[in-house]
Amino acid sequence: MTRRLLLLTLFSLSYIFICAQPKKEILYVGTFSVRGSQGIYSYTFNRAKKTLTPVQNVPGLESPSFLGIHPTRKFLYSVNRGKASENETGGSVTAYQLDAKTGKLTALNTRSSFGADPCHISFDKTGQYIFVSNYNEGNLVVLPLFEDGLVGNPSDSKKYIGNSINTERQQSSHLHSALISPDNHFLYAADLGTDKIYIYNFNLKNGTLDDSRQKEVSVKPGCGPRHFVFHPNGNYMYVAEELTSTVATFKVDKKNGDLTILQDSVLSLPKTFTGKNTSADIHIDPKGKFLYMSNRGYNGLSIFSVGADGKIKLVGQQTTGGSTPRNFMIDSKGEYIFVAHQDSDTIVMFRINPKTGMLAQVGKPVKVPAPVCLKMITLP
Repeated sequence: MTRRLLLLTLFSLSYIFICAQPKKEILYVGTFSVRGSQGIYSYTFNRAKKTLTPVQNVPGLESPSFLGIHPTRKFLYSVNRGKASENETGGSVTAYQLDAKTGKLTALNTRSSFGADPCHISFDKTGQYIFVSNYNEGNLVVLPLFEDGLVGNPSDSKKYIGNSINTERQQSSHLHSALISPDNHFLYAADLGTDKIYIYNFNLKNGTLDDSRQKEVSVKPGCGPRHFVFHPNGNYMYVAEELTSTVATFKVDKKNGDLTILQDSVLSLPKTFTGKNTSADIHIDPKGKFLYMSNRGYNGLSIFSVGADGKIKLVGQQTTGGSTPRNFMIDSKGEYIFVAHQDSDTIVMFRINPKTGMLAQVGKPVKVPAPVCLKMITLP
């Protein structure tokens, strides 16, 4: 073999070896500050072995509960129940630098969330703004982000006042989540306290929320809209109704942002279940074939098939092997679901059957104190 041919062979083998190496996947876990929790936890996910290996624990302010990964994958943000400084009230938002090689986090800065009990954070598609939902304050805040990841002062905010028929949970407005539309033109905000979803035209230039044509849509009184998700094609929205353990399906008008109800209060629990339950999180698989919603009390995931017309049909449930599955996530390939159990301190993994959507537990549960939010990133 000539020297040139040998070098080419070695180069080709090295290239194949490098390409064959699996990319590193990191799971980040937001927690409540109870039972010894030390903030945000991170784990390397080994897809072949179905294991989670600890990477880092990042202490911070009280209860870094909900997390968000920036669209550039350079930063991670948490909303915290702890306040940013002694001079401020309410909760806070913390920015972290995300190391592209290791996935480790380094704190950058912390700002007030400008409201009590922040419970959700999301981004516009360009990553220039974050949207923070403050549950007890009943308000929505838009915060600009600088190129270095730092959080700025609010560019806009909305305060909500109202109530509904559940006298224990809907005595006032409780904003629970907000998401931008896939085309970045409209922002939707779910208010559990008033049974409404508010709709805004999003002004990217100024970071402001302007009145849309429809302005708001209501679900049945007492349902309590909590989290919601868009179908991958952007034509449909699915809303987890916490207080009635049901799902509402909406048709999305991409031109003006309007929502039209397709299905109202779709049941998620087995008919034989008679205990107390509240629904929490909701996600759809990357192909848009199956929808999943977590139920606390029943302690399982409800599984729905999704039709070509966007409508859903309940096909089964999967108990999750823990207590209070507040949050869960589907990996980007649509192969696995990770479930965070707030009260039994575990993360449990399930394999998704691509044909039926049904679930089978795999691997061993991972112990984490009071896990309440899961986010995963694939490092470049």
